[in-house]
Amino acid sequence: MFILRILLIAVRGLRANLFRSLLATLGVIIGVSAVVAATGILEGANRDILKRFESLGADQIIVVNGSDQRRSRQVNVQVLTPDDADAIVAELPKHVRAAAPEVQRPAQIKYFEKNKPVNVLATTETYAGMNNYKVVEGEFFSREDVRAEQRFAVLGHKVAQDLFGEAPAAGRSVKIGGNTFRIKGVMEKRGFLGLREVDSQVIIPLTTGMKRMFGARFVDLITVQARSTSNLEASIEQVKSVLRKQHNIRAGNDDDFTVITLEQAKANVADFRIIFGVVLYSISGIALVVGGIGIMNIMMVSVTERTREIGVRMAVGARRFDILRQFLIEASIISFLGGGLGVLFGLAVTDLLENFTRVLKTYNSMWGIIIALALATVVGIVSGLYPAWKASRLDPVESLRYE
Repeated sequence: MFILRILLIAVRGLRANLFRSLLATLGVIIGVSAVVAATGILEGANRDILKRFESLGADQIIVVNGSDQRRSRQVNVQVLTPDDADAIVAELPKHVRAAAPEVQRPAQIKYFEKNKPVNVLATTETYAGMNNYKVVEGEFFSREDVRAEQRFAVLGHKVAQDLFGEAPAAGRSVKIGGNTFRIKGVMEKRGFLGLREVDSQVIIPLTTGMKRMFGARFVDLITVQARSTSNLEASIEQVKSVLRKQHNIRAGNDDDFTVITLEQAKANVADFRIIFGVVLYSISGIALVVGGIGIMNIMMVSVTERTREIGVRMAVGARRFDILRQFLIEASIISFLGGGLGVLFGLAVTDLLENFTRVLKTYNSMWGIIIALALATVVGIVSGLYPAWKASRLDPVESLRYE
């Protein structure tokens, strides 16, 4: 009951100066909303990226141009060729199921008056099967189509919808980068494969893309599908051995390519999340500190204005600890209320970011909200310590004389 009475006294003290109390919460609202928004953005981005990587499959090995050392110096070295993919499959039948070299470039696709930008992916017939990516209309191009440099195109789901709506697309002709292609099929709605948004891409035979459209001698990357995930490290070493032989790399010299697995990609994402998190949480922490300073200033003003009240309470028997506890409770209430409003504002911010950007994914966990509220309360208690201590140390006789 005594604690309840102290709490009621604290609430009455805050209500007596409602506008000032609301101003004191403003800094905490901004700080907590920043914490909630930062947590939502980080967790949402992390889940989204990991989900995209999971779509690739744990049995995939990605080979990209340039060694780690060369890419760290930002030297663009193009060395991978379609022959490298053929050699990997031919020489490693026990380790490798398939390999798909890829070249990707932006282009415009046109069907009569309809014209839209797309990503054009030039690859081989193995691409769809490796990624469990299914055709819902028509068919995927064949090995013979790749060898014959046929001008066939397979459309992503969104591209087909934008150009033809619900009408059939297979068999029609479109212009891609000024070249006429016949549509051979339409892919299922998939969203993302890795970091690539496949519904907005157009897939064409590798030879057609390299020779007739892009004029490319080298491929951007080679995706290799291992036969088993249980022996993935051995498969990686075998792939490296084949590529070193293909590129005539002598013993002791660095690779001119880099092999990336799903687990390595996840580790890179985790490192980026830590760095990004430090930046966001540092900004949020600064906002909370500023909010705490605001609470301290308001509480100091409150102590000065209520000096006579403090003297009366101490004269009728209140102990110094009772005064200390009263002002700490007031500071905690201000901070907790600001934390609650900050949580609501932070949730609204993350929701707006997701809806308006259409790209950013957010996720607000209950633990993130609890931590934000706990931080707000701690900030209130810490900020109220000095004003509460100062109030408890006032001399009752001098306080009663204060005007």
